[in-house]
Amino acid sequence: MNIVKSCWIAASATVLGTSLAFAISPHFLRASDSIDFDTGEFTCSWKEVGLGNNALITYVCSASATATFVCINHGGRNPSAANKTTVEADVGATGTFPSTKNGSITASLTVEPPGPGEFSCPPGQSMGLAQVSYTNVLLTDTTNGIAVALADQSTGCLLPNVVEAC
Repeated sequence: MNIVKSCWIAASATVLGTSLAFAISPHFLRASDSIDFDTGEFTCSWKEVGLGNNALITYVCSASATATFVCINHGGRNPSAANKTTVEADVGATGTFPSTKNGSITASLTVEPPGPGEFSCPPGQSMGLAQVSYTNVLLTDTTNGIAVALADQSTGCLLPNVVEAC
C-alpha cells in the first residue's frame, strides 16, 4: 500500500508541476491603440494572460511623437502659417497593475502629446495643438520582458479653423 501511495503522490506532483509550468506563460491575448481626436492623447489597451495569480506587473506604453502647435487669435484662426512650431519627442506612460485570480490583466495607459517647449504666442493669442502623430508604438510588460508593437496613429488637423497650419 505504501508503494502505491508513494507512486500516486509522485505522479500527482509531476502533473501539478507540469500544469503550473503551463499556467505561468505570460503573453498578450490582445493589444490595441487609439488616439483621442479632441486632446491628441494616445491610449494603449490590452489583455495579458498567463501571469499567475495576484502578481504585480509593470507596463510601459511608449512612442515617438511629433506635435505641431499654433497660435490662435480671438477669431479662432491662425493669423500666420509661420506662427507655429513642430516638436518631436519620445513619450510614454508607465503603470503597475495586479493580476486577477485567473492570472490576467485587462488595462490601459494614456500617453500625453509632447509639450510645445519654448514656443509661446504673442499677447492676444492662445496656443493650440494643431496635430499630433505617434510612431514606433510599443507596449511592454517590463516585469516579464515581453513587448508588442502597435499601429502608428495620427490625428490629422485638430483645429478646424487652422487647416492651413497643419
